[in-house]
Amino acid sequence: MGSYRNIRHINSGDEQDNGQRPVSRPLGAVFVLAAGMMLLLFGAALSIALGAADIKLGTVWDALFHFNEKMTTHQIIQELRLPRTVSAALVGACLAVSGAIMQGMTRNPLASPEIMSVTQGSTFAIAIAFAFFPGISSIGLMIWSFAGAGFGAAIVFAVGMFSRGGLSPVKLALAGTAVGTFLSAISSSIAIHFDVARDMSFWYAGGIAGMKWLSIQLLLPAAALGMTLVFFIARSITVLSLGEELAKGLGQYTKTVKTIGIISVVLLTGAAVSAAGAIGFIGLIIPHITRFLVGVDYRWIIPCSAVLGAVLLIYADIAARMINPPFETPVGAVTALVGVPFFLYLARRERRGL
Repeated sequence: MGSYRNIRHINSGDEQDNGQRPVSRPLGAVFVLAAGMMLLLFGAALSIALGAADIKLGTVWDALFHFNEKMTTHQIIQELRLPRTVSAALVGACLAVSGAIMQGMTRNPLASPEIMSVTQGSTFAIAIAFAFFPGISSIGLMIWSFAGAGFGAAIVFAVGMFSRGGLSPVKLALAGTAVGTFLSAISSSIAIHFDVARDMSFWYAGGIAGMKWLSIQLLLPAAALGMTLVFFIARSITVLSLGEELAKGLGQYTKTVKTIGIISVVLLTGAAVSAAGAIGFIGLIIPHITRFLVGVDYRWIIPCSAVLGAVLLIYADIAARMINPPFETPVGAVTALVGVPFFLYLARRERRGL
């Protein structure tokens, strides 16, 4: 751990040759956190105020700090709008941090929960749970989601490791896409055969409409544990992102770091998918934006990614409500509108890894 101070010196030559930005920009990170929190608070206020029944921001303030159970608008805010907004922030943060950790551990700019089949693995496990355990509890669904997330990731890495020439960023992405497509197809087949397609439609589309405080009570512990583990290994992920051989040379226990990182990703992604379904591309987009703004120090990337991920999903949810009112567009479709072009750009940039 103490060898982290040598990173700037070791990496400075590469930065000069490749024109990359400095390793760490703490002032930029502080600015990103401050600006992100302001955007988050403003977006949260809009999210609570906007909907089928528009509510004034002053009423939102009164409902939060001077709740009157006899007022219908206050009840709507406390029981419907506020849980939805909090859930969006938590799910966005979980997915963004998962993507950041995966990209840091694998040094793969295309890594993210949905591209590496972690999301599809969770959905596959949820389909099995609905088919064979009707009436399963929310906690049971979350446990199945965790197991599926780990299963999906394990298959992708196994396929990648046994491919000719070993792992490369694009090979890992292609393996993840293939495995994810296969798992999605199996999930759809299970849903149709066992007549649980209606139950599964929410997880396929991805969304946070109808979130209740119970969902947050289940999501929060898993998110908190996953975030705690991530912060514990943040410095080690920074070293690992510079190269595994370099990390070993600096005394890092790379297997331990990767194990903790995978557990964190499974916890964060599993919890997010069990609560909100398959919302894609947040874990792909946000880590890239964050690294561009704050550098490659994961002690800054992780909190900044969490804030920006929360911001993205909250504003995407607002857009989903505004596209075709009074009906709601699945929020996963909104994030895909940004994520698909971004993924194609990254794939084109990394085509030399094929």
